[in-house]
Amino acid sequence: MEVRARLGAVGAAVVIGAAALAGCAAPGAGTAAGGSSSARPAGAAAITLSFIGDNILGTDDRFDAGTSLPARWAAAGHDPAYFFRNVAPILRADDLTVANVEVVLSERGQKVDKGTGEFYHFRGSPALAESLRAGGIEAATVANNHTGDYGPDAYGDTLAALRGVGTAPFGDAFGAENDHIAEVKGVKVGLFGMMTWLDSPENRSSIEGHVRRLRERGAQIVIPFMHWGIESQHVPYAVQTALAQHAIDAGADIVIGSHPHVLQSMAQYKGRLIVYSLGNFSFGGNNNPADKRSMIVQTRVTVAGPTVTGVDYRIVPTRVSSTADYNDFVPTPYGPAETSEVLAFMNSISPTLHGTIGAAFVPVPAS
Repeated sequence: MEVRARLGAVGAAVVIGAAALAGCAAPGAGTAAGGSSSARPAGAAAITLSFIGDNILGTDDRFDAGTSLPARWAAAGHDPAYFFRNVAPILRADDLTVANVEVVLSERGQKVDKGTGEFYHFRGSPALAESLRAGGIEAATVANNHTGDYGPDAYGDTLAALRGVGTAPFGDAFGAENDHIAEVKGVKVGLFGMMTWLDSPENRSSIEGHVRRLRERGAQIVIPFMHWGIESQHVPYAVQTALAQHAIDAGADIVIGSHPHVLQSMAQYKGRLIVYSLGNFSFGGNNNPADKRSMIVQTRVTVAGPTVTGVDYRIVPTRVSSTADYNDFVPTPYGPAETSEVLAFMNSISPTLHGTIGAAFVPVPAS
């Protein structure tokens, strides 16, 4: 696990400028809004965590091969830095980056009949895992509806490919639970992943069990990465809201979500941050999506002993492609005008955050 220098704060609460977009404020700068990390108690530690959405480093074999992600990668000379080159300066400057990796990285296996009417099967070369290392992505949930597309052997190859480049896989799949603790600057960050569409007693109990076991292993911060929701919908449905709040009631500190393939609202519940859907990121699942909006969510978490004493957050609005005309699978931060539009959109659908979503770190509202 690579341990990286903490990203500093970025000026006033909602000012958008070049420094905020690049995340390049001086390390150690406090938030102008008086964020929690700027008034850190003695002996406390602060770490910066980044979260990115749906990454399909591959394609479906029925897609147009000439415009697919593997074709763009081949045209770039199979450069592992190609896909994340425009966001790597941000992701490599934090302490830990966590992604949803939603693809089979294996040459083995046959397409699995998933029995749900779902017909997409995504796979890519195991060598594509090197892109994650180049992008500074240290952990990835594999609890989603595509890492099993080619069966258990190919799933095992995917885990091996991720581990081989230093990206720790976590998440429940094939009946196995696979939690992960990342130790960053001496702080233990517990991660678990679940794919679920139901607010059931079993799922609630599973969430409680994950949180409890991670705490027993010494995790000071616990973060579920949930795969859920309805595709193309910007507002979460009742199952997401109920499970997110239950996770926090069970002791989770931040809740992250993926699957809808678009941005969904963010929220606070009891002063803790919920991100219902990060949208797509380097997304080989669509060669030219109509909605190319995405974002990096960054949190600066302050911990004193076993207790989280404060969370500041910001978003970096991005497009899934470096061009608006098609998908080249290179996530790229927006310029100031588009950033303002995305921030306004996110604030409009996220009422419990009271207009605080911005490009600079601010505390999560307490209520």
